[in-house]
Amino acid sequence: MEHRAEQRAATLPPIAEDMLRIWRADRCVRDSSAGLYLQWIKRFRAYCARQELDERAELTLSGARCFIAWYAQLRRLDPKRLGSARTALHALSRVYQVMELQPPAWQPLEPIPLPATMLLRDYATHLARHRGNPETTVHKKLAHIGKLSEHLAASGKAWTTMTLTDIDTFLIGCAGRYARSTVADIAGSIRCFARFLLASGRISIELAEAVISPMQAKLERPRRALPWKDVQRLIRSIDTASSGGGLRDHALLLLMSTYGFGAGEVIRLRLQDIDWKAATLKIVRPKTGVALTLPLLPPAAKALALYLRDGRPPQTPTRHVFVCMRMPFDSLRTSSAIRHIVVKHAKAAGLNAPYLGSHVLRHANAARHVDLGIRPQVLSDLLGHRDPASISAYVRIATETLRDVSLPVPT
Repeated sequence: MEHRAEQRAATLPPIAEDMLRIWRADRCVRDSSAGLYLQWIKRFRAYCARQELDERAELTLSGARCFIAWYAQLRRLDPKRLGSARTALHALSRVYQVMELQPPAWQPLEPIPLPATMLLRDYATHLARHRGNPETTVHKKLAHIGKLSEHLAASGKAWTTMTLTDIDTFLIGCAGRYARSTVADIAGSIRCFARFLLASGRISIELAEAVISPMQAKLERPRRALPWKDVQRLIRSIDTASSGGGLRDHALLLLMSTYGFGAGEVIRLRLQDIDWKAATLKIVRPKTGVALTLPLLPPAAKALALYLRDGRPPQTPTRHVFVCMRMPFDSLRTSSAIRHIVVKHAKAAGLNAPYLGSHVLRHANAARHVDLGIRPQVLSDLLGHRDPASISAYVRIATETLRDVSLPVPT
């Protein structure tokens, strides 16, 4: 009898106390917002009862839109002004998730589109399996080849009849629309594809070596980096007392500036990569796929521990360390998200840098190590470069070292 009562209780929808408890644990819903959410959920439940709908099944983005349309028509309101209703139902879906009541996916994941032809599918497989290119690089190269395919189709050509003249004409057209570095990147993709076509027997003429791209002086532009004093100022400016987002950003930016991580490393970092007993941190370099175990330094360990304990929402759907601070609390996915965090806190710190990308802290870390006299091979290994000569790029921004080697000004 008691077991049946427990089963019935488990199937009951969450009550207000459940919602408030979970939202407070998530640290993402203020009490004032929670009151508004409860009002919308009350209206939503009245709507479900009136329409004889299952509340849990309606907790999707499309279900929320149907409710908003119904309520807007009933009250003669503009649906575009009812965004808080959608947010409230998304918050209710989160409650169902935490209580293990199995709500439907709020928004179904869109399937990754396959390349348009079997040839491009084979090429994508070749890039991933045999060349070790990450997914983003594969998509970029496929996009470049897609542009060339459109050019060939407009001329009535196919891959089997493609000539070097066709490629030259295409690249000249690109030069009128894109930056020199972008055209050089497209030319590199075409060379790679031409080699694949030749190796797979789809063409019989060697084209790759004759593809000409714009000349670019190696390391023509110095890396963009912040002075080390500005990096310290940036880290100190982060407010870690008022929100979980501050704890996340402090831990994230501290790791990037301390270890020279790029966006790819911090995005991919997972909970199992932190070994608290051994005080180590395991990361995988995105470009090389090389795994590296680093010492977990005390300041980084403290920042991570505070974020994981007091900042990271509990019961997130991912094992990634750094997650979005809004529902559904998924992992950070792109370097643009990291750039947004850098820009946000740089402005708060009053930094007036001409460029603030996701790699400025990595470059600042490298320049700092050059200033401190670390051996180039060691720095190359730490930063995960394929070519140790890449370290020379950071010599140009190592200001303290450059001061030591500067020539006296003649009088």
